Amino acid sequence: MKKIFILLSASLLMLLNSCTSEKPLARVIDESLSFAVKQYTLMAEEMLGRPGLLPRTIDTAGYLVTAGSGWWTSGFFPGSLWYLYEYSGDGTLRENAVQMTSRVEKEKDNKGTHDLGFMLYCSFGNGLRQTGNEDYAETLLTGARSLATRYSPVVGCIQSWNSRRGWQFPVIIDNMMNLEFLMWAFNQTGDSSFYNICVRHSDTTIKNHFRPDYSTYHVVSYDTITGDVEIKQTHQGAFDGSMWARGQSWGLYGYVVMYRETGLRRYLDQAVNMAEFMINHPNMPGDMIPYWDYDAPGIPDARRDASAGAIMASALIELSTYTDPGKQEKYLQVAEKQLRMLASPAYLAKPGENGNFILMHSVGSLPGNSEVDVPLTYADYYFIEALLRFRAML
Repeated sequence: MKKIFILLSASLLMLLNSCTSEKPLARVIDESLSFAVKQYTLMAEEMLGRPGLLPRTIDTAGYLVTAGSGWWTSGFFPGSLWYLYEYSGDGTLRENAVQMTSRVEKEKDNKGTHDLGFMLYCSFGNGLRQTGNEDYAETLLTGARSLATRYSPVVGCIQSWNSRRGWQFPVIIDNMMNLEFLMWAFNQTGDSSFYNICVRHSDTTIKNHFRPDYSTYHVVSYDTITGDVEIKQTHQGAFDGSMWARGQSWGLYGYVVMYRETGLRRYLDQAVNMAEFMINHPNMPGDMIPYWDYDAPGIPDARRDASAGAIMASALIELSTYTDPGKQEKYLQVAEKQLRMLASPAYLAKPGENGNFILMHSVGSLPGNSEVDVPLTYADYYFIEALLRFRAML
């Protein structure tokens, strides 16, 4: 998990802090992070009494919903604790981060999921970056090798879910988020197979997942014998041809990372084109927090997805470091607007409420009537990450 440092011109810094009617951005960020520390300290205290479990969301009555380490979001809570320890230096947060990270360790041998980047790299990766613990590195390498077993050279992708619903080899756009983990393994070991998997997966995804306008399908399934596309559909979006918001943010973030890790210009071009399409989409609200799907029925009354906004903000902050001054200014203005909105009472929880999560109003799967208009652990993770990234440059 690499820290992103951004050097800004004096004029751009002045622009970001020029609006006298608004609280200075640095204060917004520090207040949000301080609040996050308090919420997650309370949540960690509760989780210590629930051995082996990690927080996921809340139910309709407002009670905390947890899951075991095999659930795809298991790495986000320990990862958030590591981020908040990095911000605060609080030794209790560090102890809790160590404890919660250990709960995910057995997933290093899990070859039945593509989500090991989320599960292991967000937890052990952040832990390794802050502690240098070689045991963490060994866990990560084992997990990276497990993830690599899901790659098919015939298809040119890492398989997401196992065969189901008539899908032989489903690949979801979310899978771009797990490539950072494999690129870490390449940089750690020099084993080019990790690099080659990431590049091939990224190139195949550009070829088959994206429409001419740079919106993305959620699911593309492949024939396992020929490697040809068998179908393009959605699982969590409004309809097969719609633009599912969180998937679009996953894709943007993934290509920003792949440009950082490879220096290949085509990945920067892909990220920029995606960002421009998202920012300028006619259904993007003025506050830049997307609807759960850009083509959702019922807009402007459709549900918003705070998680899609948080992921997008974090990606734009990093993307700004690779672009010309004009685009840098544009992407940082959008990210600032998103962070200010997420830090406002419209999305930020009240102290001790919301199951001790930070953000309200995310959408897991509206078609599945699962986790609709609730806090989600990954929304908090990318919100914290985005706050830290922006804070590092002020």
